[in-house]
Amino acid sequence: MSDTPAPILKRITDTAIGMAMYGPIALAKILPYHLRIPFMGWLTARVIAPIAGYDKRVRDNLAHVLPDLPEAEVRRLMRAVPNNAGRNMAELYSTPEFIARTRKSRVYGPGVEAIRAAQAEGRPIIFVTGHFGSFNAARIAMIEQGFEMGVFYRPMANKWFNTRYIAAMAALSQPMFEQGRRGMMQMVKHLRGGGVLAILTDLNAHDGVPLDFFGKPALSPLATAELALKFNAPLVPTWGIRSENGLDFEILVEEPVEPSDPVTMTQEVNDRLERQVRERMDQWFWIHRRWKDGTGPMADRGAKQLADRQDT
Repeated sequence: MSDTPAPILKRITDTAIGMAMYGPIALAKILPYHLRIPFMGWLTARVIAPIAGYDKRVRDNLAHVLPDLPEAEVRRLMRAVPNNAGRNMAELYSTPEFIARTRKSRVYGPGVEAIRAAQAEGRPIIFVTGHFGSFNAARIAMIEQGFEMGVFYRPMANKWFNTRYIAAMAALSQPMFEQGRRGMMQMVKHLRGGGVLAILTDLNAHDGVPLDFFGKPALSPLATAELALKFNAPLVPTWGIRSENGLDFEILVEEPVEPSDPVTMTQEVNDRLERQVRERMDQWFWIHRRWKDGTGPMADRGAKQLADRQDT
């Protein structure tokens, strides 16, 4: 009997891994919503994180940027950060209940007046946020406020899981623009027509430049600020802050970032996110390898790009 062809074996493997990833979500969905969300948080923090190494990654990231953080706080965050991540995942796959619970969230902050003015003028708006609290809660609440936004997203690596992830994201709002050339072209067309867009900018960006985040270089994408300048769109940091009960949210809309140049504006976004994270350390996704390429060949390439910009 001939060996199984590699592509078929890969599909089988990816499907098995994807089903394993989705299994805890399916299990949690048996419970009513008010129990499902904290259960998924507990399961992620106490079972999944130790197996997957998420708790170690939290510790490593904290040691990298906050080496003097007390050990008791480090250990607390090793549980609290995966807990928030698990809650986010359960909420994403609980579309009707999540929308019903979140759409009337309090929306406040010094940027509300600015986005209302831009909306009245028919100007595009770019809401910039991060993996903090719940960006999906902010998305739903702003849609309820009349801002029908598109979303720029990075697909999941596992195809089986990604199919379900995209379906869940699309159930919250559309249009959606996938990272890549085609998605960027669609997004530009959307903004040119006065559309509203939400972008998360706190992932390690291979095409980014090394900018400061928690005192360390982190590859940061300039494209969001470039789009804001190109289309005269206010760049508005917006945060979905999880309440103490773990189920509800408040949506903070900050003042738009002052238009200047992409590097200065992107650094301002990093600084604003850092301030929010320092106030609520357990609500940011410390599991992500944010500083992975802050040094090395990619950082060198980004630094050269940065220097070339400054020379022109």
